Amino acid sequence: MEDEEASQARRSRQRKSNTLQIHGNEKTMNLNSMILTNVHNSVYYKNVLVQLTTYHEVVDEIYYHVAHLEPWEKGSRKLAGQVGMCGGVRGVGAGGIISSAFCLLFKLFTLRLTRKQLIGRAVQ
Repeated sequence: MEDEEASQARRSRQRKSNTLQIHGNEKTMNLNSMILTNVHNSVYYKNVLVQLTTYHEVVDEIYYHVAHLEPWEKGSRKLAGQVGMCGGVRGVGAGGIISSAFCLLFKLFTLRLTRKQLIGRAVQ
């Protein structure tokens, strides 16, 4: 009886240790509000990524649809007239079309990756 309880406790600890701890806001991923709004309103996120339910589907989507790792699609932001702190800063100020990379990054966050998935991806 005690061996069974000890075994069950060990399995429970292993499961907990495989779960990645979230630091910061559990809903917004600490993203800039303009970026988060654009992700949620993105046609790509609403029509394509909502249908993806597994880690492997999202990884395939990253492989085929990510060309750069910036928040906005190239050429979609209007910087004319911006001055001060937001003038030349990437990802802040006037938005544009949100990139597929940031939509996929947020999708991975919503899937709540496990430690095993994250490490497995880094090793490959």
